[in-house]
Amino acid sequence: MEEKKKTNIILFSGDYDKAMAAFIIANGAAAYDHDVTIFATFWGLNAFRKEGGVHTDKGRMEKMFEKMMPRGAEKMGLSKMNYAGFGQKMIKNVMKKHQAMPLRDLIAMAQEQEINLVACTMTMDLLGLKEEELLDDIQLGGVAAYLAEAEDGQVNLFI
Repeated sequence: MEEKKKTNIILFSGDYDKAMAAFIIANGAAAYDHDVTIFATFWGLNAFRKEGGVHTDKGRMEKMFEKMMPRGAEKMGLSKMNYAGFGQKMIKNVMKKHQAMPLRDLIAMAQEQEINLVACTMTMDLLGLKEEELLDDIQLGGVAAYLAEAEDGQVNLFI
């Protein structure tokens, strides 16, 4: 029996369009029967955050990060032409017109396809993110977990 190919994506960016690209590639790779892992670190973790506020016990610096970071995929800005949020609204209208899936749906599809969604624990500690602030079924892991996946990967991307 042939071993499945592995696709690994580090999602570092907190930009809506870059996160969309990561999830489009991940879902496509899963459709081609790859084992897929998205390892979210730093600003990429915003794609894994729940949209509503979650009460947690945090220090002052952690609370500042919480307020500055977007809550969930739909609140992330564009990498280019964001224009104080207007660019994001424009791209979402274009996507709707062309019946393209929004990021929120791409993330749900990734979960349905059993793509491994892994949140970087070191970054969570640095930014004061708590597990309960993340979407359901997000795995937690450190660099060693990513490297173990990437070592056998045929496709390794940094977005």
